Amino acid sequence: MQRIYLDNAATSWPKPESVWAAVEDYQRRLGAPAGRGVYREAIETERLIADARRRVAELMSAAAQQPPIFTHGCTAALNTALLGVLKPGDHVVTTVVEHNSVLRPLRFLAESRDVTVSYVGCGAEGIVDPADIQAAITPRTRMIVLNHVSNVTGAIQPAEAIGQIAAEHEVLFLLDAAQSLGHMPVSLSETRASFIAAPGHKGLLGPLGIGVLLMAAGLDQQLEPLCFGGTGTRSEDDHQPASLPDKYESGTHNVPGILGLGAGVAYIQKTGLASVRKHVH
Repeated sequence: MQRIYLDNAATSWPKPESVWAAVEDYQRRLGAPAGRGVYREAIETERLIADARRRVAELMSAAAQQPPIFTHGCTAALNTALLGVLKPGDHVVTTVVEHNSVLRPLRFLAESRDVTVSYVGCGAEGIVDPADIQAAITPRTRMIVLNHVSNVTGAIQPAEAIGQIAAEHEVLFLLDAAQSLGHMPVSLSETRASFIAAPGHKGLLGPLGIGVLLMAAGLDQQLEPLCFGGTGTRSEDDHQPASLPDKYESGTHNVPGILGLGAGVAYIQKTGLASVRKHVH
C-alpha cells in the first residue's frame, strides 16, 4: 500500500533517492570525521562538506558572501543569530506570527538581558504591513526578525520590502526561511537580509538534524559563537578560532546530515526551483 504523507511543513518525505544514497555511502564507505585527519577518507569527507556548503550558498545567490554555517537545525541557527548578536538595551522588531524558535529566545533575552521587543500585528490573511514594521523602529532598534512563510497559514511575508526598510535604518535583518528555502527563491541580496536561517530537512530535502545560518559579509565581527570547543584547526591555541566557518562549528560535524543536505540541494538545482514551485502549487 502506498503511503500518503501530508506533513511536509514539519519535514519533507520521501527524500530523493540521491539523498538516501549520499547518507548511506558516507556511513558505509567513508565514516571519517571532518577536519580531524589527513588520510584519504577524512580528506574526501572534507571535500564533500565543502561541496555541500558551496551548493547551499549558490541556492541563496550568496556564493561571494561568507560561507554558510552548519547547525543542528533552523532553531539552532535562529538562536545563534539572536543570542550571538543582541546585547542589553537592544530593541527588536518582530511580528505576532513568528515561530516559537524566535519567540522563546526573545522572551529569554527580554527577561535576562533587558532586550525589549515590539510585536507587530498582521492583517486578516496573516500578512504583515511593512509600514507597521517601519513605525515600530526606534533609535535603539538593533534587529528586525521575520518569519518568511508561516507553517500555520502559508502566508508569504513581504521580505524584500521589509529588508529594504532594515537597510535604510541600518538595522540588522534576520529572515526565518524555515518554510521558504527550497520552495521558492530566497536570495540574501534581494531580501537585504543580514542573516538567513533555514532547516536542511524541509524544503532542502535533507535529513533531520541539520540546518544552516547564512550571514552577510562582515557580520562575523558582530556575531559571537554560542558553543566553544574543538574544530580540528589551531589545536595548539585555547582561544576559539576567528576563521569561518570554524568560529561557529565546534564539535564533530553531523556529516551524514550535511552530505544528505548537499544531495538534496543538488536535486533542487537539477530540477529547478520553478519546477518545484509548480509541483507544490
